[in-house]
Order: sequence, then C-alpha cells, then structure tokens
Amino acid sequence: MLPVRWVTGGHPQSLLDETDFVCVTGGADLKQPILKEAFERGLPVLNDTQIFLTEVSAPVIGITGSSGKTTTTTLVGRIAEAAKIPDQKVWVGGNIGMPLLTMTDKIQPDDIVILELSSFQLELTTVSPHIAAVLNITPNHLDRHETMEAYIRAKKNILNYQSADDIAVLNRDDENSWHLRNDLKGKIISFGFDKPAENNGDPVIYCENMAIKREMNGEIENLIRLDQIRLRGRHNIANTMAAFAVSTAAGFGIEAMRSAVVNFTGVEHRLQYVRNFHGADWYNDSIATAPERTLAAVRSFDEPLVMLLGGRDKKLPWDELATEIHHHAHAAILFGEAAPLIKKALERNKTSESELEIIQVDSLEEAVDAAASVCREGDVVLLSPGGTSYDTFRDFEERGKAFTEWVMRLT
Repeated sequence: MLPVRWVTGGHPQSLLDETDFVCVTGGADLKQPILKEAFERGLPVLNDTQIFLTEVSAPVIGITGSSGKTTTTTLVGRIAEAAKIPDQKVWVGGNIGMPLLTMTDKIQPDDIVILELSSFQLELTTVSPHIAAVLNITPNHLDRHETMEAYIRAKKNILNYQSADDIAVLNRDDENSWHLRNDLKGKIISFGFDKPAENNGDPVIYCENMAIKREMNGEIENLIRLDQIRLRGRHNIANTMAAFAVSTAAGFGIEAMRSAVVNFTGVEHRLQYVRNFHGADWYNDSIATAPERTLAAVRSFDEPLVMLLGGRDKKLPWDELATEIHHHAHAAILFGEAAPLIKKALERNKTSESELEIIQVDSLEEAVDAAASVCREGDVVLLSPGGTSYDTFRDFEERGKAFTEWVMRLT
C-alpha cells in the first residue's frame, strides 16, 4: 500500500504543514483559500504541464493562442508524422488528446513532442518549450483571469523561460502576439498574410499570389497554393501558415508540410460539416466558446446564415459579432444562459437594412428544431455558440456531438 493520506470533504489548510509542494489540475481556481495560503507560505504550486516540461527528455513544441491552437497543433502533428525518421515517435497532447505526463518514461530523447497549451496550463509554468508558438491573444477566459493583462501574462509564460537556443513563432497580424517579440531571448520565425516590408533575416511565412510562401536564408519558396487547403475561412489559412512556421522551426521538410495539409479536412467540432437538410448545409462549430471565434466562423461563409448562439457567457464583448450577424444572417436562434444577453446585443446593434429574425428558446435541441423551421435552400445553418457549454453540457465536445445527433435525426 502506498503511503498516501486521502482527505475528502474539504481542503483544510493544515494539510500544508507537512507539504513540500502542491500539485493542482490545470483548471483549478488559484484563488481557493488553500492555494492562496500555499502561495503566501512560499510553497511551490505546480500543475501537470510544469512537471511534464521538467521531466520529459525530448525537446517540446508548444502551441498556444486564444483560437486556432487545436487545428494548428493537429496539423503540426500530421506534418511531424510525415517528416519523422524510422524509430522516431510523434507525441501530441497537452490540452488535447492523452495526458502525456503518464508517458514520460516512454518518450525518447529523439522523439517529437507537440503540446497544445491553454492559459490555464501556462499560468503556473516556469519552464518554456524549445519551440513556442503564440498564434494570437484576444479576449478570452476573462471569467477566470479577470483582466486582459493577466490573461496575456499567463500566455507569455510559454516564452518567458526560453534560452538563446530556443525559437519563438509569432503572428505579425495579431498585435498582442507580435508585441511579444520585444522580450524574446531566442530566435524568431513569424507568419502573417502580408510579406513584411523589412526583415532582419529571420524566416517569414506569408501569402502572395494565392499561395503561402516562405522566405528563408535569402530564398523564397512556394509552400502551397491556397486552393489546395481544404479548410474553410481566412482564419484557417492563418492556422496553416502558423503550422508551416512551427514546422520550419522544427526542420520539417516542405513535402511533409504540403502532403499533410492537402489531406487535412479539419478537426471535429470546428466548422465540421454535418449534413444537408431542407436544402441548407448544417455545420457544427461547437468549439466557438467566445464571440471572436464565432466572428471568424461567420466570416468563413458567403451563404445566408441561420445562427445558433448561446451557452454560458464568459464576460466578453458581443457587439462586433452582433453587428456582423445582422449583415450575414436572416435568423439568429438563441439558447442557454447567455440568450438574453445576446438578444440585447443584437437589438442594440441592429442595422437599418437588417431583416434578422431573433428566436429565443431554452435548449440547444429546441434551437435545432427552430432552425429546421426557418432555414431556406442555399442557407448555412451554423452552430457557433460564442459561449461555453457549461450551462448544460460537460464540454464543447459533448455539445457538438449532441447537436450532430439531433441534426441527423431531422426528417
């Protein structure tokens, strides 16, 4: 029997009296009294990401961002699989997939480790990955971090502990990501839609003449044509450029990059096509748990939209999204806790030419039925809620699966 003391029913601070350090899950509220007391006593407070980065023997690629990190991480994993050498393994985890902390004894020094890292996982870390990508930093999780400054500080930990031999990947088109270049200790590779007017010789990824290109070591190379990318939306072109920048940092070849992208149709619950019903294409974008992510989804379609919006609010602004919905949608179906808040934002930002029909229901299942009654041939019905799933579902994946199931039942 292991010498473990198991305490249930609370967190008595006396537990800290004989404690060397405290381990918390990534989502733990750091303002809990026992954790505040641990900080005041100067006890190390660690999470699984910190322990993994300390213990793993292979160099780590870490990817964070307010949006796009799962698609980018998955794509980098596919590129790594195409580029790996015999006997080399690719491990993808962190905020997605399996918990790699349980695999540290199996990961070999020459393996490839790719981690998606959230702000929750980064806010306690004092170790940075060898290659660290910050895709973007836009308002998100302010219900947890309270201020944008605190949120940025958490994200920045992915870079803070790099050395001169490490590499940062930053987004020139995102102000908060690009600003971090001022504090880098190592090398930089950047990506963005426009080719920078000036460059210090660092590798850059950009778009030109309907293709993604790379300038490196004084040479310009075509990486892929935009019409070869099967993911919808400008934001997914940015994700592809980010994956190419990370792959450049890791030394993966162009053919591995290209072959991984042309065969990649996306990640479940991220602008995932479900079916055509009543002449409309139905899409599951349950991952959109912030208004800005929904805004990117809306801008991915030229077709008239029927929007399904709701869930639980994260104390984020809705006005820009509301204005965009008036331009792109003829119906907005609101569900869950945030429905009254979203309705007020839509009413407040109504444009003179808008003919938006606003329908408020209690549940997502009712929203699916309502969408089926108002959609027209040629529409896109888009679940891109803008809020979290926690008012009804365990997570965005459970919400997306439920939506898909209900849509497939429509007759």
